Amino acid sequence: MPHDPHLADLMRDVAARRRGMVERSMFGSRCWLLNGNLVCGAEVGRFLFRVGKAQEAAALSRPGAEAVVLSGRRMGGFVWVEADACLDGGLESWIDLAAAFAGALPPK
Repeated sequence: MPHDPHLADLMRDVAARRRGMVERSMFGSRCWLLNGNLVCGAEVGRFLFRVGKAQEAAALSRPGAEAVVLSGRRMGGFVWVEADACLDGGLESWIDLAAAFAGALPPK
């Protein structure tokens, strides 16, 4: 994931309000984890959210969302969200959705 400092700053501001969120450099960009589990990330022009397979269809129905496909393989439970759509629809609500999933996983 190529790094986008502006989107990372926006994500950082919202994620910093959450207890236990940790920022890490991963995949060539910035990502945030909760109890060692990936919650979200920021790359050029879009955000990554780990919403879980049970919430994937609902997440994909939101504006600007699309499935994550890496090297031809669909990554179930992960969604890309176009930056403008995410910011218009509420970055915090996306982080809430992803943090709820990651928070229910066993700590790493």
